[in-house]
Amino acid sequence: EVQLVESGGGLVQAGGSLRLSCAASGFTFDDYAIGWFRQAPGKEREGVSCIRSSDGSTYYTDPVKGRFTISRDNAKNTVYLQMSSLKPEDTAVYYCAALMGRFISLRSSWYDYWGQGTQVTVSS
Repeated sequence: EVQLVESGGGLVQAGGSLRLSCAASGFTFDDYAIGWFRQAPGKEREGVSCIRSSDGSTYYTDPVKGRFTISRDNAKNTVYLQMSSLKPEDTAVYYCAALMGRFISLRSSWYDYWGQGTQVTVSS
């Protein structure tokens, strides 16, 4: 059974930090890029960051550049999203997803598997 399980969300004050984890199982992790997406109430899901397995290439959406860092540990089948200098507008449910192949993309429709999400709330 394919599973992606997010953890690490919570309530934090503006300017604070959180580290999200995405633990994968049930598929060949090394064959997949992993992306982080988020969805705020009343808004569409948006791509945040993604990382390719083969060479660790990463991509970030502009609003999080310089504040978020994505990384992966293929030995642990886990991807991390270190979030710093958090802002109230970062409040959302954060999802990780897996994309088979050598591509990296923040197009959610390309992704094959999704987790259930973890809530991140940033207070002002």
